[in-house]
Amino acid sequence: MPPEEVVTYDFRPVTEKDLPMIAGWLAQPHVAEWWDDPETEIAGISDHIDSISVEPLIVELDGKPIAYLHSYDPHLEDDHPYADQPFGTLGIDVSIGVPELVGRGHGSAIVRQFVEQLFEEGVPRVIIDPDPANVRAIRAYEKAGFVAFDTRTSEYGPALMMARDATQEPN
Repeated sequence: MPPEEVVTYDFRPVTEKDLPMIAGWLAQPHVAEWWDDPETEIAGISDHIDSISVEPLIVELDGKPIAYLHSYDPHLEDDHPYADQPFGTLGIDVSIGVPELVGRGHGSAIVRQFVEQLFEEGVPRVIIDPDPANVRAIRAYEKAGFVAFDTRTSEYGPALMMARDATQEPN
């Protein structure tokens, strides 16, 4: 995606019909490297369809599904490792499922657009927690305005904690 090109993404709720497509994405090498096995992940995503703490979404470009994204409230889960974040904080995770769209600027653009929408809804802070070895993701999140503030190890593994606050100037 050329830097001057402005792309708009649509975000829609995941349905049961999306699960086979997401499973296929999770099996792609560029995604599988950072997620658990597809069967375990799909079971979790399926459970989140009706969850109050996690909102699983499909990201669409020109009406075509290209990525999986979810937001979550760490304050709605017992003993969540990020419950120390300010009240109202939401966390997000994103993976571009379509391999040919990786490395073209979509990751940072998707995150930037989604986070701006959350800020418009009144969310004060958004966090994301890439594996410290996932340099491509970290670079994308930095482009979307996220700043590293901590490193942690949780049940999910090693994490570089990154945040963007609503009061921050966008990049």
